[in-house]
Amino acid sequence: MENEVKKIKEDVIFHTENLNLSYGEKHVLHDLNIDLYKNKVTAFIGPSGCGKSTFLRCLNRMNDLIDGCKITGLLNYKEEDINSTNPMLLRTNVGMVFQNPNPFPMSIFDNVAYGPRCHGIKNKSKLTEIVIDSLKKASLYDEVKDRLKDSGMSLSGGQQQRLCIARAIAMSPEVLLMDEPTSALDPIATLKIEELINELKKNYTIVIVTHNMQQAARISDYTAFFMLGEVIEYDKTEELFKNPKQKKTEDYITGRFS
Repeated sequence: MENEVKKIKEDVIFHTENLNLSYGEKHVLHDLNIDLYKNKVTAFIGPSGCGKSTFLRCLNRMNDLIDGCKITGLLNYKEEDINSTNPMLLRTNVGMVFQNPNPFPMSIFDNVAYGPRCHGIKNKSKLTEIVIDSLKKASLYDEVKDRLKDSGMSLSGGQQQRLCIARAIAMSPEVLLMDEPTSALDPIATLKIEELINELKKNYTIVIVTHNMQQAARISDYTAFFMLGEVIEYDKTEELFKNPKQKKTEDYITGRFS
């Protein structure tokens, strides 16, 4: 029994207790208590403005950049208080991919090499190794291997998003946060990103915000349903969608939510 408890504890990568967040007088997140698990895909679903992306940004302290933001309660990353962690080191370990692809206005190679260069890696052969490995892990290398000097902006939308994932992977993170990473993409590009997420979770913990409940059901291991800044229900994805325990959850996933 003791070994089972220890294993469960080791599998938790983020732990929150009574987490609250306010922007000035606006109370956005209310008493969140949620654990996120290593090498799993966790999806956050819920209506617009319910706190999904705000909580996602808590996980790598992106909210620190917003004036008037106040956070109380406990948020641990690997059993350490996230607020006592150097934010730049944290963001190296906890990478982020945004809603709209945002490649830098530079070559494909330099997009992926940018982070490692900023962290002091100057050796060309080492940088090349990192870039190729990251592009392969992002399922993009075969499509761009003959045009690494071309601008990252020249790629299609789906390729740009995979380039941004490769750029995050190049920093050797443990966690990838994804804020609606396919909302700006067509169905074919979306499918490629979903297949990529399923492959990446072997080596990374992934937390994804999505408005697409079918996507959450397809790719995630756990799902949290947010409403008005609260986690209404959090469970294994299959259980939450097939047997929701809260009426609000059932109403939302069956389209009766108003």
